Amino acid sequence: MGSSKRRAADNSRGGSSTDHLHTLHQRLKHALSLGTTRVSDDKERKWKCTDLEIQKHVVRSLAAFLDSSSGHASTHRLLKDSLADIVEALVWILHCKSEAIVGMAVNVVVKLVSSNSSMMQLYLTDLINPLSSLLCSNNLEVATSCATALNMVLSNLSVKREKQVWEIVKEAKTLIQIIRIIREFPGGTQPIENFQEMVSLLYTILWRWPPSRYFVWKDTILIKVLEDSRIKSHLSTKVAVLKLYSALALCNKVAKELLGNGETILTMMVSCMDVSEPLAVRIEGFRLAQHLVADEQRCIKMTSLCSGPLIKAIIGGMRVWRLGSGKGVNDLVSLLDEACRLALITRWPGEHHNHFWEQGIDKVLLDLLLENFDKQASEHPLTPQAQISIAQQGLDTNFLIALRPYIWEIFGWLAVHCRKDFRPSADRNELYIDMLITCACLSFVEAICKGCQISENDDTSRSESSSRAVLVMMHSSSTYIASKVRLILSGVLEIKGNECLKRLLYLLDYGSSANNFGSANIPKTVVELVCLICYSGLPEYQKNVTRGDGIRTLVTSIRRCLSNEVCTSRRSFALHFYHNVFYERTCCWMTAEEWEGKDALLFYSLWGLAELVQHSSDIDHSHIKSNLIKTVQEVLDNISAPGPRWLAANILSYFGVCGFPNKHDKGFGRALEDKEHTDLQLLFANGESVSVHKIILAVRCPSLLPPEQFPQSAETTDNFLVKDVPRKCCPMLQKEVRLSARVDQQALLKLLDYVYFGYVEAGEDLARKLKTLGYNLGS
Repeated sequence: MGSSKRRAADNSRGGSSTDHLHTLHQRLKHALSLGTTRVSDDKERKWKCTDLEIQKHVVRSLAAFLDSSSGHASTHRLLKDSLADIVEALVWILHCKSEAIVGMAVNVVVKLVSSNSSMMQLYLTDLINPLSSLLCSNNLEVATSCATALNMVLSNLSVKREKQVWEIVKEAKTLIQIIRIIREFPGGTQPIENFQEMVSLLYTILWRWPPSRYFVWKDTILIKVLEDSRIKSHLSTKVAVLKLYSALALCNKVAKELLGNGETILTMMVSCMDVSEPLAVRIEGFRLAQHLVADEQRCIKMTSLCSGPLIKAIIGGMRVWRLGSGKGVNDLVSLLDEACRLALITRWPGEHHNHFWEQGIDKVLLDLLLENFDKQASEHPLTPQAQISIAQQGLDTNFLIALRPYIWEIFGWLAVHCRKDFRPSADRNELYIDMLITCACLSFVEAICKGCQISENDDTSRSESSSRAVLVMMHSSSTYIASKVRLILSGVLEIKGNECLKRLLYLLDYGSSANNFGSANIPKTVVELVCLICYSGLPEYQKNVTRGDGIRTLVTSIRRCLSNEVCTSRRSFALHFYHNVFYERTCCWMTAEEWEGKDALLFYSLWGLAELVQHSSDIDHSHIKSNLIKTVQEVLDNISAPGPRWLAANILSYFGVCGFPNKHDKGFGRALEDKEHTDLQLLFANGESVSVHKIILAVRCPSLLPPEQFPQSAETTDNFLVKDVPRKCCPMLQKEVRLSARVDQQALLKLLDYVYFGYVEAGEDLARKLKTLGYNLGS
């Protein structure tokens, strides 16, 4: 009985709330109607009213409606009914600039945009000009509110309207006004809130519109004000200024100049990442560092200046979970995420790798992977089975699972760039590395078991990153890591390795068929390919892979890739590595093609085929040899990315073809065949000779020229250019060069074929002679 009464009371209150909202809406419509006039008989009605009291009535009625409508089901319908009139009235009122009403109007704009951003998309552009004109208001409260409102308007814009809005921003001279206001801040009367809002608005403009960045950066007075305010002001100002620097660094030219200034910006950045700073400041410090170190050249520059302090700050950020008890979980996770993103600089070689190992990166990564490993691991050495058991239990808890793709990526790149003689510095470090490898191998097996169940982006990213980490560790230059991962993977696969392999081959064969080959299945297929390549690196499984039609499946996959117009790059599914709006907002970049190319499936299919061909020399694959060579040749003919081309050339080398044959480009072959314009004869001991071109040899194989004809300095200097060859070589070159009787004529002629055509076909004996000749020439 009591509950029925309560429901009735709730329904009554709900009905009363709806009635009240409708009443407020009617009042708002009536207020709007008071300012609506017909411009002429043949035109629609427009809102034009200079009566201050009516303007106040409209603004107050709108504020009352918005305050009461929050979360109400019927708000959308009611607001949509009057939105065009509301925006038209607000634009008129803002343009009037009446001090008695403009502050209230701006605050209403903030409420309107913040609560109904999707519905407001069509009308946001109308508000930019009147709000921009009020930024320089003598009323600081109005100016600050305008900055807030304009920031909200620009932040909520859809991408498709950016070009149109940029023209409005330029016409309104919004950027110039903001810069002038910020420059006047030191020694002025503006409150800190006004400065922060202006800086925040400037950040939004820099983030959305690349043409604004270099213009702002070249304003030295503004940059000096920003630097001074970061040092002297409190937390929120420091955060705002750091965000501004991050937006500026989206421009490659600005980022290079920031790094060119050297220690000033880097010292500031590293200090902001320090454990003594508040989390909000540290997060922005890490983001700035990511933007500054976005390519290999900038990474080299930064690490040459502050490698030690930078890596110490990164490790400090990655340890925050262990040290952050009692702090906000969300903030800690955000800081961890940014620190891990920055730690991806391990993908580039350099001195910073030594600093990572010195700072205990192995222990840090393991702490992020297994929550209580130190408590579980005894002082006594753990058996391999005990390590597997502890690792599996830890992985099953899903501790910080969102960070796992970063962990595998970081550890994989550390393994790639290890020295050949790398070994853990102590028994405890060896245990940490062994546990990391064990966890990666267990995740590898899980990826195979999931198979076609991998569907969500997060699952794909985790499966791809862990299996790829195993793959690159197997090919690490460190003998210790490469042998250790093979040993541990063999142990993990001991029970159901062949069962997993059968499943893997079935899934790949199924995925490469015509009916199932498509972009939706490619990320899953890439994971399966990576797993197959790992299997191929284990001697006990190599024969089973080749007998299971592995080569035929991979050749089919390559042919499908070559005929498929849709390419899926790793960037599209390795979200931890690439899914960052930074990559979508950069400017002034000359982006080189990625080494792996635009088609991840093609790259890994070629890698897998290279592994299988290498390990199948004792197996008769003549029945597919012709199709394989033809298919791989098509890769060299049609693909420009260096990774796939290198793998294709590697595969062909097992069939006696060395180099990069290409039907579209015969190099200088015709010149060698036609003997036109030759200016040098190479004379063999038996009296026979071959005519060649000095300039081609100077560029493609200078070792074939006598030292006095091609100065040693020209061979080694980085400034030696093709255009300089005639000047450096031609005046001194003779018509004939007599070769020693020790020079193998057949090998030299084949070497010239390689120089002119870019490739050569040679059997084992001839290939051996070519290697000897190349070694003696020092090329």
